[in-house]
Amino acid sequence: MSDSTKSNLNIHKTLNANSSRQAITRLIHPDKTIPDGFQSVQPPVYRASTVFFASTQAMRQRHWQDDYDYGYGLHGTPTTYALADRIAELESGEYCILAPSGLSAISLVNLTFLQQGDEVWLPNNVYGPNKDLIKQLQTQFGLDYYLYDPLNADSFQPSSKAKLIWLEAAGSVTLEFPDLVGLVQKAQAANVLTVLDNTWGAGQAFCPFDFSDQHLSVDMSVHALTKYPSGGADLLMGSIVTRQRNLHLAVLRMHALHGIGVSGDDAERMIRSLPSMPLRYAQQDHSTRELAHWLRQQDCFVQVLHPALPHAAGHQYWQQVCGSNNRAAGLVSVQFKPEFSLQQVDEFCDALQLFKLGYSWGGPVSLVMPYQLQHMRQLDHDSTGILVRFCIGLEATTDLIFDLEQALYKTLN
Repeated sequence: MSDSTKSNLNIHKTLNANSSRQAITRLIHPDKTIPDGFQSVQPPVYRASTVFFASTQAMRQRHWQDDYDYGYGLHGTPTTYALADRIAELESGEYCILAPSGLSAISLVNLTFLQQGDEVWLPNNVYGPNKDLIKQLQTQFGLDYYLYDPLNADSFQPSSKAKLIWLEAAGSVTLEFPDLVGLVQKAQAANVLTVLDNTWGAGQAFCPFDFSDQHLSVDMSVHALTKYPSGGADLLMGSIVTRQRNLHLAVLRMHALHGIGVSGDDAERMIRSLPSMPLRYAQQDHSTRELAHWLRQQDCFVQVLHPALPHAAGHQYWQQVCGSNNRAAGLVSVQFKPEFSLQQVDEFCDALQLFKLGYSWGGPVSLVMPYQLQHMRQLDHDSTGILVRFCIGLEATTDLIFDLEQALYKTLN
């Protein structure tokens, strides 16, 4: 190397050392960074598509199976991994994968574990969009799906082709608590993968990985974090939790192949809400039971559906699994007497002032939604009478009861 070349190199080194770069470059490459050891209540928010590697060796050693795959923003950032770790802790699992919604998490499970010719079992009270997805997969890929009665484990009759059974505790809209112990025992004996939609329990009512005296566990827990973990009715997210690394890696691979990710901003807002979740769950549970007892005294309803009520379908199974915690989500449904028409029930819903018409639950505002069971259930059931589901928020219970009273008086008398 010539003396002039060495001189030029030294000049460039001096310029860099003296921070004589152009202003635009200094904006992109600032001299000052966050000091080591800085701590605050909330973790920092990392937003990233590109992630820097310390060296080519570090880049080549990175692998998608790493617990923290800091290779590309889509795979995760410290913020999203911090949330995943907290959700795994919430449900007493080991591994957690985040998805943009609860339904997205459900889809990931189905796409990972179901193949052409497989048999999948769904509860009769299954979450409707999951059933619609399975029907679509049946049309496209030749799956077979069957419905079972969640209150009767004997109705689950898996063949040698059975691959997966979906469980819901409690069931969607009608809130029957299933024979979780009997169904999981039967599935395990048949080597069928057990996946629980744990949005209702939310890691508060029971532990999906240890829920009986026999220490039974489901294989995977899917959770719509949109509900209770969010708490504000302003976030969409889902999770898949398991204790089995092979299942985790199978879903993680599909997760990467489909380019699924969540934003650091959404993850940070979810993290902020988690500490208050047990308090909110307990308060909404308490308010819901008060309302459920009041609703039972009204003459216009055939039945009030809530698994903690002694007369409710599946109450004995709720006691078996949730009795020690005595917890239940803030949902209660009522079935109107057959003499009340759909129009009258709709007018009742429209007359409510504090209860707002809207899907989802777990937020601060109470919600109401009418359903026609004959369009939702296929197995034998009592489909007479319109069903209305209430999702109880954080308003004062006395105010909610007054709202129900005025709406009933205005529309059904």
